[in-house]
Amino acid sequence: MTTTPQRLFIGGEWTEPANGHYEVVNPATEDVVGLAPEASRAQVHEAAAAAQEAFATWSRTRPEERAAILDRAADLMQRDFTANAALAQAESGATTGTARGMQVAVGAARFRRYAKGALEPVEEAVPPQINEAGPMGRAGVFGALAVRQPVGVVTCITSYNNPWANPAGKIAPALAMGNTVVVKPAPQDPLSVYRMAEALAEAGVPAGVVNVVSGSGAEAGEAAVDSPDVDMVSFTGSTSVGQRIAEVCGRSMKRQLMELGGKGAAVVLDDADLDSAVAGIGTTFSFYSGQICTAPTRVLVQRAAHDALIEKLAGYAGYLTVGDPTAKGTVVGPVISAAHRDRVESYVELGRKEGARIVTGGERPAPTGRGFYVAPTLLADCTPEMRVVREEIFGPVVVVVPFDDEEEGIALANDSDYGLIDYVWSGDVARAFRVARRLRAGGVGVNTIGRNMEAPFGGFKRSGVGRDVGSYALHAYSELQAIVWPG
Repeated sequence: MTTTPQRLFIGGEWTEPANGHYEVVNPATEDVVGLAPEASRAQVHEAAAAAQEAFATWSRTRPEERAAILDRAADLMQRDFTANAALAQAESGATTGTARGMQVAVGAARFRRYAKGALEPVEEAVPPQINEAGPMGRAGVFGALAVRQPVGVVTCITSYNNPWANPAGKIAPALAMGNTVVVKPAPQDPLSVYRMAEALAEAGVPAGVVNVVSGSGAEAGEAAVDSPDVDMVSFTGSTSVGQRIAEVCGRSMKRQLMELGGKGAAVVLDDADLDSAVAGIGTTFSFYSGQICTAPTRVLVQRAAHDALIEKLAGYAGYLTVGDPTAKGTVVGPVISAAHRDRVESYVELGRKEGARIVTGGERPAPTGRGFYVAPTLLADCTPEMRVVREEIFGPVVVVVPFDDEEEGIALANDSDYGLIDYVWSGDVARAFRVARRLRAGGVGVNTIGRNMEAPFGGFKRSGVGRDVGSYALHAYSELQAIVWPG
Protein backbone atom coordinates (compact mmCIF):
# COMPACT_ATOMS: atom_id res chain seq x y z
CA MET A 1 0.00 0.00 0.00
CA THR A 2 2.93 2.33 0.75
CA THR A 3 5.80 1.84 -1.65
CA THR A 4 8.44 4.05 -0.02
CA PRO A 5 10.08 2.62 3.11
CA GLN A 6 9.18 4.75 6.13
CA ARG A 7 11.88 6.74 7.88
CA LEU A 8 12.17 7.68 11.55
CA PHE A 9 11.30 11.21 12.70
CA ILE A 10 14.05 12.51 14.99
CA GLY A 11 14.79 16.13 15.84
CA GLY A 12 12.61 17.41 13.01
CA GLU A 13 14.40 15.28 10.39
CA TRP A 14 13.25 12.18 8.52
CA THR A 15 16.06 9.77 9.33
CA GLU A 16 17.09 6.43 7.85
CA PRO A 17 16.82 3.65 10.45
CA ALA A 18 20.10 2.11 11.54
CA ASN A 19 18.63 -1.39 11.70
CA GLY A 20 16.77 -1.43 8.39
CA HIS A 21 13.04 -2.07 7.99
CA TYR A 22 10.44 -4.68 8.79
CA GLU A 23 7.17 -5.55 7.10
CA VAL A 24 3.82 -4.32 8.36
CA VAL A 25 1.20 -6.94 7.49
CA ASN A 26 -2.50 -6.42 6.79
CA PRO A 27 -4.27 -8.78 9.23
CA ALA A 28 -7.22 -9.20 6.86
CA THR A 29 -5.26 -10.22 3.77
CA GLU A 30 -1.77 -11.06 5.06
CA ASP A 31 -0.39 -8.73 2.38
CA VAL A 32 2.43 -6.30 3.16
CA VAL A 33 1.11 -2.81 3.87
CA GLY A 34 4.50 -1.13 3.99
CA LEU A 35 7.97 -1.14 5.48
CA ALA A 36 8.41 0.32 8.95
CA PRO A 37 11.75 1.58 10.26
CA GLU A 38 13.73 -0.41 12.81
CA ALA A 39 15.39 2.11 15.12
CA SER A 40 18.60 1.31 16.95
CA ARG A 41 18.95 1.91 20.65
CA ALA A 42 21.28 4.83 19.91
CA GLN A 43 18.71 6.44 17.60
CA VAL A 44 15.99 6.21 20.25
CA HIS A 45 18.30 7.91 22.75
CA GLU A 46 19.08 10.50 20.07
CA ALA A 47 15.35 11.19 19.75
CA ALA A 48 15.05 11.62 23.54
CA ALA A 49 18.03 13.98 23.55
CA ALA A 50 16.41 16.02 20.77
CA ALA A 51 13.20 16.21 22.81
CA GLN A 52 15.15 17.32 25.88
CA GLU A 53 16.88 20.06 23.90
CA ALA A 54 13.57 21.27 22.44
CA PHE A 55 11.82 21.28 25.82
CA ALA A 56 13.39 24.50 27.10
CA THR A 57 11.87 26.56 24.29
CA TRP A 58 8.61 24.66 23.74
CA SER A 59 7.69 24.70 27.44
CA ARG A 60 7.88 28.52 27.38
CA THR A 61 5.92 28.90 24.14
CA ARG A 62 2.71 30.87 24.55
CA PRO A 63 -0.33 28.61 25.05
CA GLU A 64 -2.03 30.31 22.11
CA GLU A 65 0.81 29.24 19.83
CA ARG A 66 0.69 25.66 21.02
CA ALA A 67 -3.08 25.68 20.52
CA ALA A 68 -2.75 26.99 16.96
CA ILE A 69 -0.30 24.23 16.01
CA LEU A 70 -2.54 21.51 17.43
CA ASP A 71 -5.54 22.97 15.59
CA ARG A 72 -3.64 23.12 12.31
CA ALA A 73 -2.51 19.53 12.77
CA ALA A 74 -6.15 18.46 13.19
CA ASP A 75 -7.03 20.32 9.98
CA LEU A 76 -4.30 18.46 8.11
CA MET A 77 -5.36 15.08 9.51
CA GLN A 78 -8.88 15.86 8.33
CA ARG A 79 -7.63 17.04 4.93
CA ASP A 80 -6.07 13.62 4.34
CA PHE A 81 -8.90 11.77 6.06
CA THR A 82 -9.62 9.21 3.34
CA ALA A 83 -5.98 8.17 2.90
CA ASN A 84 -5.40 8.13 6.66
CA ALA A 85 -8.42 5.89 7.24
CA ALA A 86 -7.38 3.51 4.46
CA LEU A 87 -3.91 3.13 5.97
CA ALA A 88 -5.28 2.64 9.48
CA GLN A 89 -7.66 -0.02 8.20
CA ALA A 90 -4.90 -1.82 6.30
CA GLU A 91 -2.58 -1.84 9.32
CA SER A 92 -5.07 -2.70 12.05
CA GLY A 93 -7.76 -4.73 10.26
CA ALA A 94 -10.50 -2.42 11.52
CA THR A 95 -13.82 -2.28 9.70
CA THR A 96 -14.38 0.77 7.50
CA GLY A 97 -16.73 2.40 9.99
CA THR A 98 -14.29 1.89 12.84
CA ALA A 99 -11.25 3.09 10.87
CA ARG A 100 -13.04 6.24 9.79
CA GLY A 101 -15.23 7.06 12.77
CA MET A 102 -13.34 5.69 15.76
CA GLN A 103 -9.71 5.85 14.64
CA VAL A 104 -8.93 8.84 12.41
CA ALA A 105 -11.94 10.98 13.35
CA VAL A 106 -11.35 10.51 17.08
CA GLY A 107 -7.63 11.13 16.62
CA ALA A 108 -8.25 14.48 14.92
CA ALA A 109 -10.92 15.36 17.49
CA ARG A 110 -8.45 14.82 20.31
CA PHE A 111 -6.03 17.31 18.77
CA ARG A 112 -8.89 19.82 18.59
CA ARG A 113 -9.85 19.13 22.20
CA TYR A 114 -6.33 19.75 23.44
CA ALA A 115 -5.87 22.82 21.28
CA LYS A 116 -8.54 24.22 23.60
CA GLY A 117 -6.88 22.45 26.52
CA ALA A 118 -3.68 24.41 25.94
CA LEU A 119 -5.66 27.52 26.93
CA GLU A 120 -7.04 26.10 30.18
CA PRO A 121 -5.82 27.86 33.33
CA VAL A 122 -2.71 26.33 34.92
CA GLU A 123 -2.84 28.35 38.14
CA GLU A 124 -5.19 27.77 41.05
CA ALA A 125 -5.32 29.97 44.12
CA VAL A 126 -4.93 28.28 47.50
CA PRO A 127 -6.83 29.94 50.40
CA PRO A 128 -4.49 32.23 52.39
CA GLN A 129 -3.17 30.94 55.68
CA ILE A 130 -2.51 32.99 58.84
CA ASN A 131 0.75 31.96 60.50
CA GLU A 132 1.78 32.98 63.99
CA ALA A 133 5.36 34.01 64.70
CA GLY A 134 7.67 31.10 65.36
CA PRO A 135 10.78 29.27 64.22
CA MET A 136 9.66 29.67 60.58
CA GLY A 137 9.61 33.46 60.80
CA ARG A 138 7.40 36.39 61.63
CA ALA A 139 3.63 36.26 61.82
CA GLY A 140 1.84 36.92 58.59
CA VAL A 141 -0.77 35.99 56.05
CA PHE A 142 0.64 33.70 53.41
CA GLY A 143 -0.85 33.37 49.96
CA ALA A 144 -0.21 30.44 47.64
CA LEU A 145 -0.66 29.34 44.07
CA ALA A 146 -0.75 25.79 42.79
CA VAL A 147 0.78 25.96 39.31
CA ARG A 148 0.76 23.16 36.75
CA GLN A 149 4.15 22.85 35.07
CA PRO A 150 5.07 20.49 32.19
CA VAL A 151 6.83 17.30 33.24
CA GLY A 152 9.51 17.42 30.54
CA VAL A 153 10.19 14.73 27.95
CA VAL A 154 7.38 12.18 27.72
CA THR A 155 7.78 8.79 26.10
CA CYS A 156 4.46 7.71 24.61
CA ILE A 157 4.19 3.95 23.96
CA THR A 158 0.95 3.26 22.15
CA SER A 159 -1.36 0.28 21.63
CA TYR A 160 -2.08 -1.53 18.38
CA ASN A 161 -5.87 -1.55 18.63
CA ASN A 162 -6.25 2.12 17.68
CA PRO A 163 -3.27 3.64 15.85
CA TRP A 164 -4.92 7.09 15.74
CA ALA A 165 -7.01 7.72 18.84
CA ASN A 166 -4.55 6.20 21.31
CA PRO A 167 -1.45 8.14 20.17
CA ALA A 168 -3.49 11.33 19.81
CA GLY A 169 -4.75 10.91 23.38
CA LYS A 170 -1.15 10.99 24.58
CA ILE A 171 0.62 13.34 22.16
CA ALA A 172 -1.99 16.13 22.09
CA PRO A 173 -2.39 16.75 25.85
CA ALA A 174 1.35 16.31 26.43
CA LEU A 175 2.13 18.99 23.82
CA ALA A 176 -0.69 21.22 25.06
CA MET A 177 0.91 21.28 28.51
CA GLY A 178 4.32 22.21 27.05
CA ASN A 179 6.00 18.80 27.14
CA THR A 180 8.00 17.31 24.29
CA VAL A 181 7.48 13.70 23.22
CA VAL A 182 9.18 10.57 21.97
CA VAL A 183 6.51 8.33 20.45
CA LYS A 184 7.10 4.61 20.14
CA PRO A 185 4.13 3.14 18.24
CA ALA A 186 2.95 -0.46 18.47
CA PRO A 187 5.04 -2.60 16.11
CA GLN A 188 1.98 -3.98 14.31
CA ASP A 189 0.62 -0.66 12.97
CA PRO A 190 3.18 2.17 13.28
CA LEU A 191 2.73 3.75 9.86
CA SER A 192 -0.37 5.71 10.93
CA VAL A 193 1.61 7.36 13.71
CA TYR A 194 4.18 8.56 11.18
CA ARG A 195 1.29 10.13 9.21
CA MET A 196 0.34 11.93 12.42
CA ALA A 197 3.92 13.17 12.75
CA GLU A 198 3.81 14.42 9.15
CA ALA A 199 0.71 16.46 9.96
CA LEU A 200 2.35 17.92 13.07
CA ALA A 201 5.50 18.82 11.14
CA GLU A 202 3.45 20.51 8.40
CA ALA A 203 1.46 22.31 11.10
CA GLY A 204 4.68 23.92 12.32
CA VAL A 205 5.65 21.96 15.41
CA PRO A 206 9.28 22.93 16.13
CA ALA A 207 12.11 20.47 15.55
CA GLY A 208 12.58 18.01 18.41
CA VAL A 209 9.18 18.62 20.01
CA VAL A 210 7.74 15.46 18.42
CA ASN A 211 9.89 12.42 17.64
CA VAL A 212 8.70 9.03 16.38
CA VAL A 213 10.77 5.85 16.58
CA SER A 214 9.63 2.30 15.93
CA GLY A 215 10.81 -1.29 16.02
CA SER A 216 9.52 -4.81 15.61
CA GLY A 217 10.92 -6.04 18.92
CA ALA A 218 11.52 -4.78 22.42
CA GLU A 219 14.73 -2.79 21.80
CA ALA A 220 13.20 0.53 20.74
CA GLY A 221 10.64 0.55 23.53
CA GLU A 222 13.21 -0.33 26.18
CA ALA A 223 15.49 2.49 25.00
CA ALA A 224 12.58 4.93 25.02
CA VAL A 225 11.91 4.03 28.66
CA ASP A 226 15.44 3.91 30.06
CA SER A 227 16.85 7.01 28.32
CA PRO A 228 18.18 9.44 30.95
CA ASP A 229 16.57 12.29 28.98
CA VAL A 230 13.04 10.93 29.53
CA ASP A 231 11.07 12.31 32.49
CA MET A 232 7.79 10.40 32.10
CA VAL A 233 6.44 7.30 30.38
CA SER A 234 2.85 7.05 29.16
CA PHE A 235 2.02 3.47 28.23
CA THR A 236 -1.05 1.66 26.95
CA GLY A 237 -0.79 -2.11 26.74
CA SER A 238 -0.66 -5.29 28.74
CA THR A 239 -0.24 -5.39 32.50
CA SER A 240 2.82 -7.62 32.22
CA VAL A 241 4.68 -5.14 30.00
CA GLY A 242 3.46 -2.24 32.15
CA GLN A 243 4.96 -3.87 35.23
CA ARG A 244 8.35 -4.16 33.54
CA ILE A 245 8.21 -0.52 32.43
CA ALA A 246 7.26 0.57 35.95
CA GLU A 247 10.27 -1.24 37.39
CA VAL A 248 12.60 0.66 35.06
CA CYS A 249 10.85 3.96 35.78
CA GLY A 250 11.20 3.37 39.49
CA ARG A 251 14.99 3.34 39.31
CA SER A 252 15.12 7.00 38.29
CA MET A 253 11.68 8.08 39.58
CA LYS A 254 10.26 8.73 36.12
CA ARG A 255 6.61 9.72 36.22
CA GLN A 256 4.14 7.17 34.84
CA LEU A 257 0.72 7.02 33.24
CA MET A 258 -0.29 3.40 32.76
CA GLU A 259 -3.44 2.21 31.01
CA LEU A 260 -3.18 -1.55 31.27
CA GLY A 261 -5.31 -4.66 30.94
CA GLY A 262 -8.94 -5.19 31.78
CA LYS A 263 -11.47 -7.93 32.36
CA GLY A 264 -14.57 -5.79 32.59
CA ALA A 265 -17.42 -7.25 34.62
CA ALA A 266 -20.92 -6.75 33.26
CA VAL A 267 -23.24 -7.23 36.24
CA VAL A 268 -26.70 -8.06 34.84
CA LEU A 269 -29.33 -7.96 37.57
CA ASP A 270 -32.63 -9.82 37.39
CA ASP A 271 -34.61 -6.66 36.58
CA ALA A 272 -32.35 -5.59 33.69
CA ASP A 273 -33.47 -4.74 30.18
CA LEU A 274 -31.81 -7.76 28.59
CA ASP A 275 -31.92 -6.35 25.06
CA SER A 276 -29.97 -3.32 26.28
CA ALA A 277 -27.50 -5.54 28.11
CA VAL A 278 -27.00 -7.77 25.07
CA ALA A 279 -26.45 -4.76 22.81
CA GLY A 280 -23.71 -3.53 25.17
CA ILE A 281 -22.06 -6.86 25.92
CA GLY A 282 -22.30 -7.89 22.27
CA THR A 283 -19.90 -5.14 21.24
CA THR A 284 -17.15 -7.36 22.68
CA PHE A 285 -17.75 -9.69 19.74
CA SER A 286 -17.43 -6.94 17.16
CA PHE A 287 -15.74 -3.70 18.21
CA TYR A 288 -12.04 -4.09 17.29
CA SER A 289 -12.84 -7.82 17.26
CA GLY A 290 -12.80 -7.75 21.05
CA GLN A 291 -9.32 -6.21 21.17
CA ILE A 292 -10.29 -3.50 23.61
CA CYS A 293 -9.43 -3.30 27.30
CA THR A 294 -12.77 -1.71 28.22
CA ALA A 295 -14.91 -4.52 26.76
CA PRO A 296 -17.51 -6.16 29.05
CA THR A 297 -16.00 -9.60 28.57
CA ARG A 298 -16.90 -11.11 31.95
CA VAL A 299 -20.69 -11.35 32.22
CA LEU A 300 -22.08 -11.92 35.70
CA VAL A 301 -25.83 -12.54 35.48
CA GLN A 302 -28.42 -13.14 38.20
CA ARG A 303 -29.85 -16.64 37.82
CA ALA A 304 -33.41 -15.52 37.06
CA ALA A 305 -32.14 -13.82 33.90
CA HIS A 306 -29.36 -16.28 33.05
CA ASP A 307 -30.96 -18.53 30.43
CA ALA A 308 -32.68 -15.69 28.60
CA LEU A 309 -29.46 -13.68 28.47
CA ILE A 310 -27.49 -16.63 27.08
CA GLU A 311 -30.12 -17.17 24.39
CA LYS A 312 -30.14 -13.51 23.38
CA LEU A 313 -26.32 -13.24 23.34
CA ALA A 314 -26.06 -16.34 21.17
CA GLY A 315 -28.62 -14.87 18.79
CA TYR A 316 -26.71 -11.58 18.65
CA ALA A 317 -23.45 -13.36 17.83
CA GLY A 318 -25.18 -15.38 15.13
CA TYR A 319 -26.17 -12.24 13.24
CA LEU A 320 -22.64 -10.83 13.06
CA THR A 321 -20.93 -10.92 9.69
CA VAL A 322 -17.29 -11.97 9.99
CA GLY A 323 -14.96 -11.19 7.10
CA ASP A 324 -13.24 -8.61 4.95
CA PRO A 325 -13.26 -5.37 6.95
CA THR A 326 -13.42 -3.32 3.74
CA ALA A 327 -16.66 -5.03 2.65
CA LYS A 328 -19.97 -3.33 3.32
CA GLY A 329 -21.87 -5.11 6.06
CA THR A 330 -18.86 -6.66 7.79
CA VAL A 331 -19.14 -6.30 11.55
CA VAL A 332 -16.24 -8.46 12.76
CA GLY A 333 -12.84 -8.12 11.13
CA PRO A 334 -9.61 -9.97 11.95
CA VAL A 335 -7.51 -9.81 15.07
CA ILE A 336 -4.12 -8.15 14.72
CA SER A 337 -1.85 -11.11 13.94
CA ALA A 338 -1.56 -14.85 13.49
CA ALA A 339 0.14 -15.13 16.88
CA HIS A 340 -2.72 -13.31 18.57
CA ARG A 341 -5.33 -15.39 16.76
CA ASP A 342 -3.59 -18.50 18.05
CA ARG A 343 -3.54 -17.05 21.57
CA VAL A 344 -7.28 -16.31 21.53
CA GLU A 345 -8.07 -19.75 20.14
CA SER A 346 -5.92 -21.37 22.83
CA TYR A 347 -8.03 -19.63 25.48
CA VAL A 348 -11.23 -20.95 23.91
CA GLU A 349 -9.78 -24.47 23.96
CA LEU A 350 -8.65 -23.94 27.55
CA GLY A 351 -12.19 -22.90 28.48
CA ARG A 352 -13.51 -26.11 26.91
CA LYS A 353 -11.02 -28.17 28.94
CA GLU A 354 -11.94 -26.25 32.12
CA GLY A 355 -15.57 -27.28 31.65
CA ALA A 356 -17.10 -24.27 29.94
CA ARG A 357 -19.80 -24.87 27.35
CA ILE A 358 -19.22 -23.29 23.95
CA VAL A 359 -22.62 -21.85 23.05
CA THR A 360 -21.51 -20.25 19.82
CA GLY A 361 -18.19 -19.87 18.00
CA GLY A 362 -15.18 -21.91 18.99
CA GLU A 363 -14.19 -22.73 15.42
CA ARG A 364 -12.04 -20.70 13.05
CA PRO A 365 -14.06 -18.92 10.37
CA ALA A 366 -12.59 -18.88 6.88
CA PRO A 367 -14.38 -16.11 5.02
CA THR A 368 -11.55 -15.51 2.55
CA GLY A 369 -9.07 -18.27 3.22
CA ARG A 370 -6.57 -15.63 4.36
CA GLY A 371 -6.45 -13.33 7.34
CA PHE A 372 -6.41 -13.74 11.09
CA TYR A 373 -10.07 -14.28 11.93
CA VAL A 374 -11.64 -15.50 15.16
CA ALA A 375 -15.33 -16.36 15.41
CA PRO A 376 -17.37 -14.50 18.05
CA THR A 377 -17.42 -17.01 20.90
CA LEU A 378 -19.74 -17.32 23.90
CA LEU A 379 -18.70 -19.52 26.83
CA ALA A 380 -21.36 -20.52 29.36
CA ASP A 381 -21.36 -22.70 32.50
CA CYS A 382 -18.25 -20.85 33.64
CA THR A 383 -17.03 -20.72 37.23
CA PRO A 384 -15.07 -17.91 38.93
CA GLU A 385 -11.81 -19.86 39.21
CA MET A 386 -11.52 -20.66 35.48
CA ARG A 387 -8.60 -18.97 33.72
CA VAL A 388 -10.90 -17.82 30.91
CA VAL A 389 -12.85 -15.91 33.57
CA ARG A 390 -9.82 -14.47 35.34
CA GLU A 391 -7.38 -13.62 32.51
CA GLU A 392 -7.62 -11.03 29.75
CA ILE A 393 -8.20 -12.77 26.41
CA PHE A 394 -8.35 -9.61 24.25
CA GLY A 395 -10.49 -11.11 21.53
CA PRO A 396 -14.17 -11.67 20.60
CA VAL A 397 -14.82 -14.01 23.54
CA VAL A 398 -17.46 -13.52 26.25
CA VAL A 399 -17.66 -15.67 29.40
CA VAL A 400 -20.81 -15.95 31.52
CA VAL A 401 -20.95 -16.71 35.26
CA PRO A 402 -24.27 -16.89 37.16
CA PHE A 403 -24.88 -15.50 40.66
CA ASP A 404 -27.73 -15.66 43.15
CA ASP A 405 -28.02 -12.30 44.90
CA GLU A 406 -26.69 -8.76 44.66
CA GLU A 407 -23.97 -9.27 47.27
CA GLU A 408 -22.60 -12.29 45.42
CA GLY A 409 -22.64 -10.38 42.15
CA ILE A 410 -20.61 -7.53 43.64
CA ALA A 411 -18.14 -9.96 45.22
CA LEU A 412 -17.65 -11.79 41.92
CA ALA A 413 -17.15 -8.52 40.04
CA ASN A 414 -14.47 -7.43 42.51
CA ASP A 415 -12.78 -10.84 42.53
CA SER A 416 -10.33 -9.84 39.80
CA ASP A 417 -6.78 -8.59 39.41
CA TYR A 418 -8.20 -5.97 37.06
CA GLY A 419 -10.36 -2.93 37.64
CA LEU A 420 -10.62 -0.77 34.52
CA ILE A 421 -14.29 -0.42 33.54
CA ASP A 422 -17.22 -2.45 34.87
CA TYR A 423 -20.88 -2.25 33.91
CA VAL A 424 -24.22 -2.66 35.66
CA TRP A 425 -27.58 -3.34 34.03
CA SER A 426 -30.74 -2.93 36.10
CA GLY A 427 -34.24 -1.54 35.58
CA ASP A 428 -33.93 0.19 38.95
CA VAL A 429 -31.47 3.06 38.50
CA ALA A 430 -31.04 3.57 42.25
CA ARG A 431 -30.15 -0.11 42.60
CA ALA A 432 -27.71 0.11 39.69
CA PHE A 433 -25.95 3.11 41.23
CA ARG A 434 -25.79 1.38 44.60
CA VAL A 435 -24.02 -1.55 42.99
CA ALA A 436 -21.80 0.71 40.85
CA ARG A 437 -20.44 2.56 43.87
CA ARG A 438 -19.23 -0.72 45.35
CA LEU A 439 -17.32 -1.92 42.29
CA ARG A 440 -13.54 -1.62 42.45
CA ALA A 441 -13.06 -0.19 38.99
CA GLY A 442 -11.88 3.10 37.56
CA GLY A 443 -15.14 3.52 35.68
CA VAL A 444 -18.62 2.03 35.75
CA GLY A 445 -21.22 2.19 33.00
CA VAL A 446 -24.81 2.10 34.23
CA ASN A 447 -27.10 0.62 31.56
CA THR A 448 -24.61 1.68 28.89
CA ILE A 449 -21.19 1.02 27.44
CA GLY A 450 -20.98 4.67 26.40
CA ARG A 451 -18.31 7.00 27.74
CA ASN A 452 -18.27 10.64 28.76
CA MET A 453 -15.08 11.86 27.11
CA GLU A 454 -14.47 14.50 29.78
CA ALA A 455 -14.66 11.99 32.64
CA PRO A 456 -11.43 10.60 34.15
CA PHE A 457 -10.25 7.35 32.59
CA GLY A 458 -7.97 4.79 34.21
CA GLY A 459 -7.92 1.70 36.34
CA PHE A 460 -7.85 0.32 39.85
CA LYS A 461 -5.53 -2.53 40.82
CA ARG A 462 -3.48 -4.00 37.95
CA SER A 463 -5.42 -2.06 35.33
CA GLY A 464 -3.14 0.93 35.61
CA VAL A 465 -1.82 4.01 37.34
CA GLY A 466 -3.15 7.54 36.86
CA ARG A 467 -6.04 9.10 34.96
CA ASP A 468 -6.40 10.85 31.64
CA VAL A 469 -9.08 12.03 29.15
CA GLY A 470 -10.56 15.54 29.20
CA SER A 471 -8.79 17.97 31.49
CA TYR A 472 -7.53 15.02 33.53
CA ALA A 473 -5.06 14.30 30.70
CA LEU A 474 -3.63 17.79 31.07
CA HIS A 475 -3.16 17.09 34.76
CA ALA A 476 -1.54 13.73 33.98
CA TYR A 477 1.13 15.39 31.83
CA SER A 478 2.00 18.04 34.39
CA GLU A 479 3.67 18.51 37.75
CA LEU A 480 2.19 20.66 40.51
CA GLN A 481 4.36 23.49 41.80
CA ALA A 482 3.46 25.51 44.89
CA ILE A 483 4.41 29.19 44.99
CA VAL A 484 4.02 30.85 48.42
CA TRP A 485 4.44 34.48 49.42
CA PRO A 486 3.75 36.70 52.45
CA GLY A 487 0.71 38.95 52.21
